[in-house]
Amino acid sequence: MTMLVDSHCHLDFPDFADELPDVVARAEDAGIGRMVTICTRVAKFDQVRAVAERFAAVYCSVGTHPHNAHEELDVTADQLIALAGHPKVVAIGEAGLDYFYRRDHAAEQAQGLRVHIEAARRSGLPLVIHSRDADDDMAAILREETAKGKFPFVLHCFSSGRALAETGVELGGYVSFSGILTFGRSGELREIAATLPANRLLVETDAPYLAPQPWRGKRNEPSYVTHTASVLAECQGVDEARIRSITTENFFRLFSKVPKPADAA
Repeated sequence: MTMLVDSHCHLDFPDFADELPDVVARAEDAGIGRMVTICTRVAKFDQVRAVAERFAAVYCSVGTHPHNAHEELDVTADQLIALAGHPKVVAIGEAGLDYFYRRDHAAEQAQGLRVHIEAARRSGLPLVIHSRDADDDMAAILREETAKGKFPFVLHCFSSGRALAETGVELGGYVSFSGILTFGRSGELREIAATLPANRLLVETDAPYLAPQPWRGKRNEPSYVTHTASVLAECQGVDEARIRSITTENFFRLFSKVPKPADAA
């Protein structure tokens, strides 16, 4: 079985507390060779790191989700880089802009995003970007910051418009698709996925959220990323084994700190 990667999940969340070993085991049984559990608050980084330390196939990030940006404005790029020195920390973030629920912290979100960009630029680790209902502002910040010096990044759980996807790719970034890609109402998103270059595609679960069909509405988990990969394969006009190979190769190129399994070298 060709290896697949869940590039974004939240295994430290309480949804998994009672059965985390089983969740990881099911993922490995499904051929998920690597999982990245994503930090949403630097204040809770220790528990995120502890999950990564507990399981050989799990790695993690360090950063502040835009919903929490106003609570962690004292976090500096130096602090993020220092925490990212741990061997299991392979990314910065997630950070970004989210105007879906509220815009009153837009300035704080942008401030936090720029700090995380600095950390990614200086460390060389990929920035995991969260962007929701903020396409124009996100594109503007990415262009401004790239002009200061390139940095690796992925637009995670992509559900934005074509223009942001194309901007991300133009600036050297990657685009990651979650279970949203499988939803019946996501035809426009599938059209975007069909036209993006294959060497910039990733898949993820964003578990415990956004379970793909046929589990929509249930708790998501890393093993379910196989269903998102299957739909992405259909979008790209390739078979599932090929999309597994493509997205896994892309993952190791972007998340270059993550060691490849011997059989994936």
